[in-house]
Amino acid sequence: MKLYFAPHTRALRIAWLLEELGLPYTLERFALGDPAMRDPRYRAVHPMGRVPALEDGDVTLFESGAIVQYLLARHGNGRLHPAADAPEFPAYLQWLHYAEGMIMPHVNIVTVETILLPPDRRNEVNVKRARKLLTQMLGAVNDRLTDHDYLAGDFTAADIMTGHAVIGAVRSGADVSDLPHIQPYIDRLTARPALERALAL
Repeated sequence: MKLYFAPHTRALRIAWLLEELGLPYTLERFALGDPAMRDPRYRAVHPMGRVPALEDGDVTLFESGAIVQYLLARHGNGRLHPAADAPEFPAYLQWLHYAEGMIMPHVNIVTVETILLPPDRRNEVNVKRARKLLTQMLGAVNDRLTDHDYLAGDFTAADIMTGHAVIGAVRSGADVSDLPHIQPYIDRLTARPALERALAL
């Protein structure tokens, strides 16, 4: 398998999952915003010239949630997700998709407005609103963690998807001062050796 990767992007989720599963992979590493990502050769892999993308034989995928589900279905051997008839399965599905549905759109706004746009085009109103909404989105995660160490029973891919988004939200300035379960959750995630290895890439 080959993972197209850049640090501080959703590609970290895929590297983290590959490390958790102990699957062999090669890495093609880009810097964020690398012009090579806009090259026609790479756009044949990912039409938007972004990361992650995964090649597995004749299969190419370029959406992080789809890649996670693919890897679990094809290579997971039942690991990191509950069975469909397990009590935790509905919660697993909810939190697997919560990252992109509820958290990452606001992280994206903060990233664009504070990093990607030139200073004369940035809008602080957008940033403040996005950070306020991030805090609200993390409120639901905090509530779930009141009596759970992880989002769907044991550690699962839902924690890779939404845990990664939670980490990004806090780094983007979400106020978690009234959300006491968020930082301990981040600490549990970042203590995992597989995430440590992925972060070192």
